[in-house]
Amino acid sequence: MFSLHADQDFERILAGLAGRGAVGLLLIEASPLDRIERRYGGSAHQLAVSGLLSLIREVALEAVPAQDLLVTEERPRGAILVFMFQPRSDSHFYTTRLRGLASRVATQIRRHGRRVVYPYLRDPLELPVGVSVALHNPTMRMERQIMHAIDAARADAKLQAGLQVRRTARQVLKLIIAGNLNVRYEPIVHLETAQVVGFEALTRGPARSELASPVQLFHEAESAGLLFELDCLCRKLALERACVLPRGKMLFLNCLPTSIGDPNLRVEGLRKVLENYELRPSDLVLEISESESIENFGVFREVSDSCREVGVRIAIDDAGTGYASLEAIMEINPDFIKTDMGLVRGIDSDLPRQEVVRALASVARGIGAQVIAEGIETDAELRALRELGVRYGQGYLFGAAIPGENPSAAAGEIDAEAGEAGEAGDLAESTELGELGESGEAGEDEGR
Repeated sequence: MFSLHADQDFERILAGLAGRGAVGLLLIEASPLDRIERRYGGSAHQLAVSGLLSLIREVALEAVPAQDLLVTEERPRGAILVFMFQPRSDSHFYTTRLRGLASRVATQIRRHGRRVVYPYLRDPLELPVGVSVALHNPTMRMERQIMHAIDAARADAKLQAGLQVRRTARQVLKLIIAGNLNVRYEPIVHLETAQVVGFEALTRGPARSELASPVQLFHEAESAGLLFELDCLCRKLALERACVLPRGKMLFLNCLPTSIGDPNLRVEGLRKVLENYELRPSDLVLEISESESIENFGVFREVSDSCREVGVRIAIDDAGTGYASLEAIMEINPDFIKTDMGLVRGIDSDLPRQEVVRALASVARGIGAQVIAEGIETDAELRALRELGVRYGQGYLFGAAIPGENPSAAAGEIDAEAGEAGEAGDLAESTELGELGESGEAGEDEGR
């Protein structure tokens, strides 16, 4: 036997079924939130559930007035139930609008559910939504009719989840085959001069689509078993569209640890890439993402050895966020260490963050690497990073990223808007990141 959040909820459902002759039901399978309770406790779980209830109620109110709506929890199974009381004669509501509402609820959970469960869960939130209708039958107990409706909605949610997985997998496959991804190049600057020294290639799905977010895009690709293919495509497109960039600047290409099998990351493949795109070895940096851990450093060192044999350099992303990234620094000995933007946010007034970044800067100096701070947004953060010995950075403070599809975007200078850092100079004359010595003087800029 199921139970609801409150006894009065059940009484209201029974009254609605008897009075209107029918009840529409949405069931949102919220059991994935159980891991919040297992890891962070009951209070954190209830906070997340309350936020999810509010989000669902907000969407449902677009379809039915508050007096005809009840959003509650099913206990102990953890589903969220949305009961809507409309006259049985409203055939359009029960045959068409109800299913449309379920689609809107599922879409809003995908788009905004992550903020509801943050910081407890960081992956995109996908919860199946099922639909059913209970028609009042005077020969049956109404309690049993409601139970049957809940069971039917749960079965429909399971069916819809499977269909959604198949639909999304087809979308991801279509994007990969067509190469329909957006690439933007975010400038990396010298923090003292604001001169642009390189660019990081960032990839997103088609604008205004469900896969526009890179987090969602890569999450769905992994679910579809296409993560390797997507990761390789991102690097390919970033290289092809880099013609919008000024020559002689470094290009940072993201690389997931699972892509170590890509032949283009071996010696001959790297040499062919450099030749095909007319790049110097020092122009290219493979940025190892720590969104997934490196499971086999012995195998991964084969890639790093290939890079060093050719002259391509390596960066470790999101350093300072956990043991995995620190282990990667020890094992790979990268040329660049990129700090996670969470370390940069508010660093000007946060002593622990300052000490972590100071330590990373010290480690970098010891192994001959350079630190690049990600996500710089304020002048105060910029000043703090300078004082901590960080020379390079990227973020909104230095202007918008360059679209890969628009060659004219790179024709002039980037508007750094970097406060005390000053304005960026001519990109063609910017400092070459990898050529700097400890004195901070620029080496020769040979052009790409």
